[in-house]
Amino acid sequence: MRAAPRPDMSASDPRPVPPERPAPDECCQSGCNPCVFDLYEEALDRYEADLRAWEERAARARVRRAARREDHAAGKAPRP
Repeated sequence: MRAAPRPDMSASDPRPVPPERPAPDECCQSGCNPCVFDLYEEALDRYEADLRAWEERAARARVRRAARREDHAAGKAPRP
């Protein structure tokens, strides 16, 4: 079942998707450099940074929307 989109999500700036963790049998145990788990850890670090940046953008967008609603309720001209 798909989760309902949150109000701070948009098609133009979708929430980052976490990387899929490799299954234990995807590692060949031969000491590869990099190992599939090393690649996963790198992808996870990128995902976490992308998620933090996305959350900051989403928070700013919520503040802007709230300010526009307040302006509209007060009869002020729309903000850009």
